[in-house]
Amino acid sequence: KIIIISGDPNSINSEIIFKCWKKLSKKLKSQIYLISNYSLMKNQLKKLNYNLKMEKVNNIDEGSENTLKVFNLNLKFKNPFKVQKKYASKFLLNSLDLAHKLALNESVIGVINCPLSKKLLNSNHIGVTEYLASKCRVTDNSEVMLIKSKKLSVCPITTHVNIKEVSNKLNSSIIQKKIKTINTWYKKRYKKKANIGILGLNPHNAEYKKNSEELKIITPAIKKLKKTKIKVTGPLVADTLFIKDYKNYDVIVGMYHDQVLTPLKTLYKYNAINITLGLKYLRVSPDHGPAINLINKKIANPDSLLNCIKFVVNSNK
Repeated sequence: KIIIISGDPNSINSEIIFKCWKKLSKKLKSQIYLISNYSLMKNQLKKLNYNLKMEKVNNIDEGSENTLKVFNLNLKFKNPFKVQKKYASKFLLNSLDLAHKLALNESVIGVINCPLSKKLLNSNHIGVTEYLASKCRVTDNSEVMLIKSKKLSVCPITTHVNIKEVSNKLNSSIIQKKIKTINTWYKKRYKKKANIGILGLNPHNAEYKKNSEELKIITPAIKKLKKTKIKVTGPLVADTLFIKDYKNYDVIVGMYHDQVLTPLKTLYKYNAINITLGLKYLRVSPDHGPAINLINKKIANPDSLLNCIKFVVNSNK
């Protein structure tokens, strides 16, 4: 079984779900269960002039093969594309909680959450990665946000953190834990040690000045990782790596979000997905936002969600 969370109700998610559904085989359709609001989906698809056969279910074993099976959660709305924030927030948190509960079932091979606005996560958690890590009781910062394309993966050590806060969030221990999680996952999934490049934080690696994060935090972490026989190189210089040398690595680890996500999206666009490593189950999501500027325009690109579904299926082979 594959669990898909419909995500932010104010989004392009109903459109990309519909477009993906049309491309799936009958066998794959039988595996998919959607966590959403049945009436919301019906109304949004009607607005888009799409027709999709759906049915409500109460457990993971119900439903017809060629029908989109929906776990129906309560949601108040008048306009199907303008749901009030307080209702959307509660709906989203309830969706994540139900997905977590279902994902612990051994018949579930993965959870995919469609895009959302992080403003809806009214908690101390920054994003879905951190929220699900807390649900899985991962308390040592070893969870990893890995953005993966076919040829390259990237990982930010700090996730969704403002630039001015990045330096204070970094330490050698966190870098080591996250890279060990990546290495373990690559050995389990691909039967190989990942070749990992680690970026410095500052322009030109701060010329390796005495008080730089490169000398105080990043280099010590790299030295300790090398002693454990993990294949790491760095600190690498961020402003030139993505010209061509990125091709030498399986994973590029950066110190903050845009340092690695911007070049990856420039290179691979929608051909990337967001994977959370270190949870009790596989969680992936499309590598783009809710795109409220594209609502009702019927031009949303479903490729990243489709790649998520393919990845989860292939993970079970």
